[in-house]
Parts: sequence; structure tokens; C-alpha cells
Amino acid sequence: MLDRVTGMQVFVRVAALGSFSAAGRALGLSQTGVTKHVAALEARLGARLLHRTTRRLTLTEAGRTYLEACERILAEIAEAEAGIGAEALEARGTLRLNVPLSFGVRRIAPALAAFCAAHAAVTVELGLNDRRVDLIEEGWDLAVRIGPLADSSLIARPLAPCRLALCAAPTYLARHGLPRRPADLGRHNCLGYTLAAEGHWTFDGTPVPVTGTLRASNGAALVAAAIEGLGLIYQPTFLVADALRAGTLVALDLGALPVLPIHALMPPGRRPAKTRVFLAALTQLFAGEPDWDRDLPEPVRGKGDQTRRTGPG
Repeated sequence: MLDRVTGMQVFVRVAALGSFSAAGRALGLSQTGVTKHVAALEARLGARLLHRTTRRLTLTEAGRTYLEACERILAEIAEAEAGIGAEALEARGTLRLNVPLSFGVRRIAPALAAFCAAHAAVTVELGLNDRRVDLIEEGWDLAVRIGPLADSSLIARPLAPCRLALCAAPTYLARHGLPRRPADLGRHNCLGYTLAAEGHWTFDGTPVPVTGTLRASNGAALVAAAIEGLGLIYQPTFLVADALRAGTLVALDLGALPVLPIHALMPPGRRPAKTRVFLAALTQLFAGEPDWDRDLPEPVRGKGDQTRRTGPG
């Protein structure tokens, strides 16, 4: 079956030049090829588009109507292709970006002002949620993921490490004492993150069962509860760094904690300029040691039931 768009292009050129042979020369086709395209259009439409004589070609009434439609459709196709081509070369259009809620609010949103100022033709649509969105099915251009990646066709670019911290408020530790070893957590109120491994925190590569009176699907909510003295939390340092520096939370040392990767994920295939420039901005933003990990107080190791604090507050 001959290509329908090519058939339209051939028909428009024949109508403009009034000759099959002239249209063929303009399009790099043989006269026979031009004739086949026009005949295929007429067969598909069930109508004659051209009056043919030995001296000239003229449009039928159906041909004039179809010519107007073809010119409009071909112009829209050319405009769409020009827009896509420009988008591939110039950063423009809407960038749909999905990031975890707390990380997006604290670490991505503040950087958007500089990005939007530098790329005024790009509009950022920021999706904030902690569920694993389907980039291809839901139409996201780029997503930020924290943690191990599942096998997929998505393109991944590493951005930064995500370190964890075991923390509690000084008021909680004053009431309940410092845990001295991971097994002691069984006697403490451990506030759980529902999207992480169910009921376990890991120290020195060993998962330790924990329980508590609060579980939440958002880390910032757990941090707020911990600052009020409700219990222990096991959360990324990008969430607890400010509280550690202020002394409203204290980091505890019960062993080595996992370091999770932070990646940018993109659908496979060619990426438009808007995605490339935003990925470059993310890479620059997180180059080197993450700013949230700088100048943190040293974690406290429990000694009996006495509380020892480091840092301000």
C-alpha cells in the first residue's frame, strides 16, 4: 500500500505544476510513480481527482476540495515537524518532572528558580509523590528515584548518594536512654516508613526487626514526630540534617548504615533539549559531596543510660 501522506504530496505538486512529468522531476519520482500515487488516492477515495487530456490536467470538483484538505494537512504536518525539530535543538516546551515529595520540596524546588530563569522557554510541571510512577505510561520526561532500581528499559543517571541516619530527640533519649546495640531497638519506639522494607532497619548489613506506634508514607512527617519526642527514626540525612545541626535531633551510632543511590530516570530513546538541559542542571546541583551532609555533628554511641550530645543546642 502506497504511503498516504506521500500520495497527498504528489497530488499537491501535480495540481500546482499541471503535469505528471513535471511533478515527478520536482519530487525525484518517475512519471509512472507519480501516476501510481494519484491512482491510489483516487481508488481509496472512490472519486476522480483530475481530468486528464493529452494537452492538460485540470482538477475535478472533488479534486479541488481534496486539494484544499491536503494543503491544510501537509502544512500542519510541516509545522508539527518543525516544532519537534526546534524542541530537539532548543530547550522549550513543558518538562514533566516527578520526584519524591520531601526530596522535591527541600532539594529540587529551590533550584527551579535558577533553572527557569536560564531557560525561559521551558515550563516545569513538578509532580511530588513517593510512589513509583510509570514514566512511559504516565508521560513523565524525567524522574528522580532514591534507592535500588528495578530492571527496566529506563535510562538511569547517578546523581548523588543518599545516606541514612538513626535519630531521636534529646527529650526522648532523656526518658528512654540511649540504645547501645541494634538489639536494644526492640525496647524502643521506632517510627516506621511504610514505603521501605517492612519492619526492619539495617546495621552493618544485618536487618533488625523494629516496631513503633507510628508509621507514615512520608519521611518529613516522621521527622516532625521525632523532634517532638515520639520515638526513633531511620531516615535520609537530607531530611534530618537541619535538625541535627540545630540539636533538635541527635544521630546515634549503632553500626554502619546503608547508602542509597539517587538517580535521574528517563524513558529510552532520543531526549529533547528540555530534558538534556535539566539533567545537566541536576548533575551540577549534586556535584561533589551533597551539601546536606556537610558539617554534621558526629553520631553518639550509647554508654549505659546516659545521654551525650554533640553539636549545637
